[in-house]
Amino acid sequence: MRSDAGTVEEYLESLQPQRRDVVSAVRDVINEALPPGYVEGIAFGMIGWSVPLERFPDTYNGQPLSYVALAAQKRYYSLYLNAVYTGSAEEDEFRRRWEATGRKLHMGKSCVRFTKLDDLDLGLVAEVVASTSMDAFIRQYEQTRYSPTSVGGDRSQPRRR
Repeated sequence: MRSDAGTVEEYLESLQPQRRDVVSAVRDVINEALPPGYVEGIAFGMIGWSVPLERFPDTYNGQPLSYVALAAQKRYYSLYLNAVYTGSAEEDEFRRRWEATGRKLHMGKSCVRFTKLDDLDLGLVAEVVASTSMDAFIRQYEQTRYSPTSVGGDRSQPRRR
């Protein structure tokens, strides 16, 4: 469910109270753990934390580089943890540690889906959020974005907008 909210406060107000409580609790954990420099706002119809364009404007789509995002979908919630993107050592470690909690993991490329707050290990979420400084995240992005095997990896070619 994509929201038309323009601010985080509007996004939260648009949710039913029980759903607002869940999103607010996860948001509080993220904000507490977030390394310096990332900014919170609305991106792609959800709450997002990103690298400001003033700090890193060279993104593939001209939008701020997304670090974490959180959304209330129709039947579940989505938590996007871009520091543990598919195929990374960080993802493998995240999956291993999640499995050790005994909770079932519903995860796509970087999206953890959950239906209630108890489905999440908030301590592990906080650790993942805290784990990557903005400079390190930009370096990870540049290494994957501009590697010879990535789509559009040749920096000598102009970016498409």
